[in-house]
Amino acid sequence: MTIPAVRTDEPTLYRRIADHYLGAIRAGSLGTGARFPSVRRLMSTHEVSLSTALQACRYLEDQGWLEARPRSGYFVRPPRRSGLLPANEVDASAPPDPADYVGIHARVSEIIALGQQQPVSVNLALAIGAPELYPTAALQRTMQRILRQQPAILTTQSRRHGHPLLRGALARRALARGIVAAPDEVVVTHGCIEAINLALRAVTRPGDTVVVESPTFYGLLQVLESLGLRALEVPASPYTGLSLDALAFALEQDPSIKAVVSMPTGHNPLGSVMPDAHKQRLVQLCEARGIPLIEDDIYGDMGGDTPWRAAKSFDRSGHVIYCHSLNKLLAPGFRLGWMLAGRWQARVEMLKYAMTRYNEELPQMVAGEFVDGPAYDRHLQKLRQSLRAQREQMAECVARYFPSGTRLSVPEAGMLLWVELPQGVSSYALFKAALAEGIKLSPGGMFSNSPRFDNFLRLSCGRPHSAAVEAALKRVGALIA
Repeated sequence: MTIPAVRTDEPTLYRRIADHYLGAIRAGSLGTGARFPSVRRLMSTHEVSLSTALQACRYLEDQGWLEARPRSGYFVRPPRRSGLLPANEVDASAPPDPADYVGIHARVSEIIALGQQQPVSVNLALAIGAPELYPTAALQRTMQRILRQQPAILTTQSRRHGHPLLRGALARRALARGIVAAPDEVVVTHGCIEAINLALRAVTRPGDTVVVESPTFYGLLQVLESLGLRALEVPASPYTGLSLDALAFALEQDPSIKAVVSMPTGHNPLGSVMPDAHKQRLVQLCEARGIPLIEDDIYGDMGGDTPWRAAKSFDRSGHVIYCHSLNKLLAPGFRLGWMLAGRWQARVEMLKYAMTRYNEELPQMVAGEFVDGPAYDRHLQKLRQSLRAQREQMAECVARYFPSGTRLSVPEAGMLLWVELPQGVSSYALFKAALAEGIKLSPGGMFSNSPRFDNFLRLSCGRPHSAAVEAALKRVGALIA
């Protein structure tokens, strides 16, 4: 007889009980101020000893979730993150200065290269969900069935601009975001970054100026430089996104502006969600001046249970080029993006053919079947709940372990936290110090050409919370201090 090895990674009994109730607290079933089950009740419900029940309560108390009141028992405490100062608003009163992005690609590439050279045990920089958040088994079954039914699909040339099954499914899904589009208007791309690349190529020429949010996704800065475009940074709020007053001023003052790129919903890195009225005004500002608005909506479906309207839903003249992706939502390995090019449909289709031809059909068919069925709704609901919990858990760790002076506003969507570090702390120096200990971060300097965000840090919440993640955040807090 073989005696099984003892699993050292399995939580102890009191921790399993504590985690059970912690899930209820995070889900809101046990709200702030609610009375926690008594020790006697825990003993009866879980058939454990007095010692185990007390350990569970004291563990939750030590972690900041419960408070003991004399002769009254335990009660749920307000989350620690409620004591954090909110992120500062940007100063949008000063006119934006044109930024020369020569060298931004080299700086971003240096940070990426450093991150690849060092062994990493905990990656808090990767803005993508962990594999367990996606419906791997369901996608695998669908792919196997399609291959059995259509074995020649691997040796047959792909169709122009995307498989009809996927294009139809995406057009129908867009209705929930307020967008009415025909399946033939959908252009399937290699991720959202190719869609943005195509959009910029369609509406600009080298030397043109493009408005970007400040801060913005560093990949956009790399694309702009590679196309020979100049960028104009316009401030963005961590609460409402792009400053429309600053944008209006920039459009009036700079005739070289040929496009605006914005991420109104689930902004990267801020996490902000622009109110619908602001989205409508944004579209109107661009339309009034005949300037294309390129909407990056890659995180737009990662918010609440009620879908947010896209800026594209206010478009009446085709001036909005809408870019989206299934990369973060469904299957990172498929690299499936898509776009609605509006007035520039024919030019985008020509550029797509010239640059990369067409996407492989097998992943398109798999995604098309899944997205068009009820399983996708269940998956999205589960993904949103998981990301909401992971954002809250990471925010709690920031509140618990980062030093005084840290500021943070927890976003309503996405998988990112934008953390303002105490004054005088360089996120680039922190990045290098943490990397030396196997922890990978995204320093704020990656998201702008100016040094104004060096004391900011972007943290990814794509991984389920674990002891390793918590230990890494605790160590980062110690390095900041």
